[in-house]
Amino acid sequence: MILNIADNAAYCYSGGKPFDAALPMIVFIHGAQNDHSVWGLQSRWFAHHGYGVLAVDLPGHGRSAGSALTSVEAMADWLLALLDAAGVAQAILVGHSMGSLVALEASKHAPERVRALAMLGTTYPMKVSDALLATSRDDEGSAIDMVNIWSHSSIAHKPSSPGPGFSVLGGARRLMQRMSAINPDGLFHNDFAACNAYADGEAAAQAVRCPTLFIFGSKDMMTPARSTKTLTGAIAHGKVVQVDAGHSLMSEQPDGVLDALAAFAAGLKQQEAA
Repeated sequence: MILNIADNAAYCYSGGKPFDAALPMIVFIHGAQNDHSVWGLQSRWFAHHGYGVLAVDLPGHGRSAGSALTSVEAMADWLLALLDAAGVAQAILVGHSMGSLVALEASKHAPERVRALAMLGTTYPMKVSDALLATSRDDEGSAIDMVNIWSHSSIAHKPSSPGPGFSVLGGARRLMQRMSAINPDGLFHNDFAACNAYADGEAAAQAVRCPTLFIFGSKDMMTPARSTKTLTGAIAHGKVVQVDAGHSLMSEQPDGVLDALAAFAAGLKQQEAA
């Protein structure tokens, strides 16, 4: 589905079903140098189980036009504008890594629009080392390879791989390379710099009142569990689920991530019906 945001095309994957804004809504927000496809299993499951789905491509990523936005705050404003364009009053926001900060900031900007919040592979501050920032600026190909290795717990993933011969590492690498090919203007450095500069996460977390889920990879080297205490402490009512994965937990443990999200959504329904 294509929407128009600030005179630019904004692409949203609806999970293989026609989009219906009247359904309970769930919005998926990808991380740095990624697009909507990282949510393939999760977005399709929700679309086929009674939810309206928007798995977005942020500006400059995937099929969305326009320049990549340079701050988490600007991405959050764009996301809220997208909800307006889609006719969505309220949604569950699900974000991974950079996308988790976008979801968090959107909940601060417009708490009434956020039914619930799910943050995967998240941390705050989401600092990026000077060396990696420089590499992402000067040698994006090497930065892709470095981050791809650090984002996965193993070079072989069994039985979580979707099928024989499928490479989780290889698929992630090709996706990031494709993002570079369609947007050669330093996309990786842009995204990393936005994460590194975001300074409002603790205040945003302290303002969260909606149901919240954290999903962490137990082997995550990019946002390790020890770095997550600022967020989990500020959102003390948040539920924490760990899956046996690195930072790319949606591809390493797709079923585990889906199970956690589905249980969270079912719990929301039960609470609201009570």
